[in-house]
Amino acid sequence: MKAATVIGLVIALVGLAGGATIEGTAVTAVIQPPALLIVLGGTFGATMAACGMEGVKSIAPGYKLAMSPPELDLPGRVRELVGLAERARKEGLLALEGELENVEDAYMRSGLQLVVDGTEPELVREVLEGEIDGMEARHKSGYDAFEKAGGFAPTIGIIGTVLSLIHVLGNLSDPGSLGPAISGAFIATLLGVGTANIVYLPVGNRLKKLSGQEAAMRTMVLEGILAIQAGDNPRIVTEKLLTYLPPADREAAREPSGPNLRLADPPGEAQAA
Repeated sequence: MKAATVIGLVIALVGLAGGATIEGTAVTAVIQPPALLIVLGGTFGATMAACGMEGVKSIAPGYKLAMSPPELDLPGRVRELVGLAERARKEGLLALEGELENVEDAYMRSGLQLVVDGTEPELVREVLEGEIDGMEARHKSGYDAFEKAGGFAPTIGIIGTVLSLIHVLGNLSDPGSLGPAISGAFIATLLGVGTANIVYLPVGNRLKKLSGQEAAMRTMVLEGILAIQAGDNPRIVTEKLLTYLPPADREAAREPSGPNLRLADPPGEAQAA
């Protein structure tokens, strides 16, 4: 579900705000400029020091990606690969050259181009696995910034609280103001722990999961391309690729998707017919 991250964050915030309101705490009490400056500014600076400018630049795109991730159509990708396997088996690998312009996925198109060019299977695997490794490294620099921020924020919140308490203890001459001052001091801790566990860490974990899903899809595409190059029977290609899909999606992957992407019958069904 594309909106799962947004829904989850909203539920978490509403739950915390609702619980605080029931207890009689004003939600607006957390809006304290000094605490916000210490926690948000300190966390941002520490994250920049840890991840560098490249990591910081990936924060905004990371939020956008987590809130609205692209759909990975695994069944559709299986149908496309099996259709190409049927074409290659009937007309030869060179026949795929005319299909390359219709392949939308750049990774698949690159792999098929290597196959059409007559590249050795070992080299095809090496090149495509290298692309997966490079993609994962780029993705890691994105979600690593959120994980680092999630680690820094609670500690910086405690630092903010200690700074506030130092100020409070330096003004004990006015006992009547101690209660509100001490209460305000803990706002920094609340902001640090809250932002880490409601924003930074969930978004980082979401991005890590999305990266894993894309890497798994590319691995599936890699195995499909190598099976096409080896001249495997389309039925065998189908069964190989279906192992990468959850059981609930496998039936959809068997459905035809146009005249050029018709799946062969699964093993056993053709004999039964």
